[in-house]
Amino acid sequence: MVQMSRRDFVKITGTGLALATLPGFIRSGIAGVKPGDNPYNFYFQRFGIDEDTIRKVMTEALHYGGDYCDLFFQNQLSNSIRLQDNIVNSASTNVTLGVGIRVLKGDQTGYSFTEDISLASMKAAARTAAGIASGSPKKAPLTFNATKLMNYYDTNVSWEDVGVKDKVGMLQAINDDVFKEDPRVVKASVNFSDSENYILVVNSEGGIATDYQPMLRISVGCTAEQDGRRENNYFDYSARDDIRFLTPERLKRLPREAVARTMRLFEALTPPAGEFPVVLAAGSAGILLHEAIGHGMEADFNRQGISVYSEKMNEKIAEPFVTIVDDGTNTNVRGSINVDDEGVASEETVLVENGVLRTFMHDRISAKHYGVKPTGSGRRESFKHYPMPRMRNTYMRSGPHEYEEMIATVKYGILADQFTNGQVNIGPGDFTFYVKSGSLIENGKITTPIKDVNIIGNGPEVLKRVTMVSNDMKMAEGGWTCGKNGQGVPVSMGMPSLLVSSITVGGRG
Repeated sequence: MVQMSRRDFVKITGTGLALATLPGFIRSGIAGVKPGDNPYNFYFQRFGIDEDTIRKVMTEALHYGGDYCDLFFQNQLSNSIRLQDNIVNSASTNVTLGVGIRVLKGDQTGYSFTEDISLASMKAAARTAAGIASGSPKKAPLTFNATKLMNYYDTNVSWEDVGVKDKVGMLQAINDDVFKEDPRVVKASVNFSDSENYILVVNSEGGIATDYQPMLRISVGCTAEQDGRRENNYFDYSARDDIRFLTPERLKRLPREAVARTMRLFEALTPPAGEFPVVLAAGSAGILLHEAIGHGMEADFNRQGISVYSEKMNEKIAEPFVTIVDDGTNTNVRGSINVDDEGVASEETVLVENGVLRTFMHDRISAKHYGVKPTGSGRRESFKHYPMPRMRNTYMRSGPHEYEEMIATVKYGILADQFTNGQVNIGPGDFTFYVKSGSLIENGKITTPIKDVNIIGNGPEVLKRVTMVSNDMKMAEGGWTCGKNGQGVPVSMGMPSLLVSSITVGGRG
């Protein structure tokens, strides 16, 4: 057995502008390992542990008689490059390695972590987590059984096999294309990041699960000037995929979309303030669904009585053509996971079915409280954090209406198509969102571009006011990170175009 401390691991992988060069036994395993494979094939070797070591650590964690414990091993390698003003002005490589140890006793959680995965250090961390309980010692399982998983992001190329020169050349070509798109462009920035996340989850019920989780994000920003006035906008992609995702077509679209979105702002006006019908465009407008509604359906907020939905199970909360899901199984989508951070297989969770609230997003703690199965929604930022119910890819399914039909019903209102940020009060669901760009709708037709608009409302009320849902659902293409209780996790969202009969719009006056 090989014991490897974090310091030793960082030393052999290297840091700096050059991407980390991994030992051969690690590199060669990436393409061949699939989720659910016998962990001895790859992950035990990667973390320098074996089953006997895990039993010793788990026995320490159960020394005071906890109801349950789990060990979450993580090794993440991430790289980022930023090109601005025609030069690479920042680049970094980061290596993360450690284990988080959790002990549950009733509704209480004991949690500890260590970046040193030697047996002595892990046992010390386990003793800290064990302090939550007081009782007779329990034994670790005699055997562990691998969780059978599907694979929603099959990849063949490791990001560690893509050289820095190749990445910089790609970013430089995109940068040049931004300036070629329009003579009004005065500044461009291109940001690229990739990561590979290896996790191993073992629990006191004898379950063991492994996963290799790739990620990429590329963002193009553009600033343009016209008649002494400047505007800026951006376009981005993110996916759980390898370099093959970045096809020539996608790479050409990045600068084209970033510039087009920026130039459109020169024509845009700020609309009058008031209460109007609002059409939310398909795709990234799903951020409103995620924030104003999705968080309220995470089970911990309902278990604690914080969410407005806590007493509405099996009640009608929207029209019959509204179905909302949180799904970890969308192929290569940013928020997808083969397994959650508690070792539970991912799934599609139907939250609202034909207008009726059917379930919440559950981790192990809330599932036990409600007497249901976990939904594969237990997620954490890293081994330094405990898991909690979190969203993955949250979206509304397509409805029965046509987009043109929806627009035609609006005498005066707005179309909101690009959101940037917002604030939400989880309890009542009150929200404020900033709409970066959209259009006026006048007499059933899309007319003047608009910008700098706030929309203000209440999530549950907005859900009740959805009067039409189009059949054009699509997922957001960009990279979103969801924050909750100080933890950030990658997510995505989606939306068909839909009509909300009335939302408060903050514009002029």
